[in-house]
Amino acid sequence: MKVALRKIGKTPVDFEVKLDEIAFKGYLQYDSGKLILLKANLDGKLLTECNHCGEEFKLPVKEEIEFFISDGIYEDEGNIELDVVESFNSTADIDELLNSEIELIKSDYNSCENCKTDEGLLSF
Repeated sequence: MKVALRKIGKTPVDFEVKLDEIAFKGYLQYDSGKLILLKANLDGKLLTECNHCGEEFKLPVKEEIEFFISDGIYEDEGNIELDVVESFNSTADIDELLNSEIELIKSDYNSCENCKTDEGLLSF
């Protein structure tokens, strides 16, 4: 799902996309300058690998996500630290943003229920 950033105004534009068992639901809203606010929830189950045993398992996911999308190169004004994704084609690709969030979660340290309860595996 692609959304033209030029069409985003002060009235929130709702979106919802799903991938397997994950739902990405939220809105886009103009903030200031070239910045568009994305506020969303990521909810469902994600198939990933346990970092201990290597077995695949479904990780429950429930996260609130908030960042800005810049229509073009973002230039920091006033040394305010913001989480900004730059768009160079004046569109927000919601599917691509969902995939990026999923990859961030997968890159974290994840343990299946068996390894969480096996105290011997969690000792370092």
